[in-house]
Amino acid sequence: MRVHVVSDVHGRADALAAAAEGADALICLGDLLLFLDYADHGQGIFADLFGEQAASHYVELRTAKKFAEAREFSAGLFTGRPESRSSLFEAAMGRQYAGMFAALPEPAYLTYGNVDVPGMWARYLKPGHRVLDGGTVEIGGWTFGFVGGGLKSAYHTPYEVTEEEFRAKLEAVGEVDVLCTHIPPAVPELLYDTVARRLEIGSVALLDTIKATRPRYSVFGHVHQPLARRTRIGTTECLNVGHFRATGTPFVLQW
Repeated sequence: MRVHVVSDVHGRADALAAAAEGADALICLGDLLLFLDYADHGQGIFADLFGEQAASHYVELRTAKKFAEAREFSAGLFTGRPESRSSLFEAAMGRQYAGMFAALPEPAYLTYGNVDVPGMWARYLKPGHRVLDGGTVEIGGWTFGFVGGGLKSAYHTPYEVTEEEFRAKLEAVGEVDVLCTHIPPAVPELLYDTVARRLEIGSVALLDTIKATRPRYSVFGHVHQPLARRTRIGTTECLNVGHFRATGTPFVLQW
């Protein structure tokens, strides 16, 4: 059995179309949308709406952790525009999602990333797409559990939940062979981004679940350039499947 796993797709529809080649199924751990590209400020929804110069300034503010100033700057960009903020962003996200789901192969099992908007997915799904968030599915005799989203943060991304809500979804999943999440467990070397030079937020509840239920694998994304891409927690191999926008290459899980 061969399953390909991707995460942090962020607009790479071109590579996503070929991500399942040679595989029995594809798993996507979320973050399909690209709001901001910190490497190329001309890419993403923000630049499409307001231009590269505005996107560059917004990135500078967020990188400096001036979140209040960034929100004020963003709000000011809507002054004088006839459309509402929500309608502009929803239309832009819809255009991206239409392209991403058109490229997404079948069969595919998906969960949400922290920059995804769950309420928009249903209108773009194909018959062979199955979305799970706090649920399980059997693939090739193994049970896969899925928990999507990120934890509450200063970045206020679209799909963030509390640690308690995340833990409840993990409890609903129970014991599985492969535990699929967007965010990593709270292990420092898995959370530190070597390019951004910061610790991302990982889940203590996920770490507790791995220790208690001992899945074969814990697979996740979220941290684009981690200090460590893999480690072991007891008998569980923990794997960051990679920043798909940058690599265009899926992680291969074979048994």
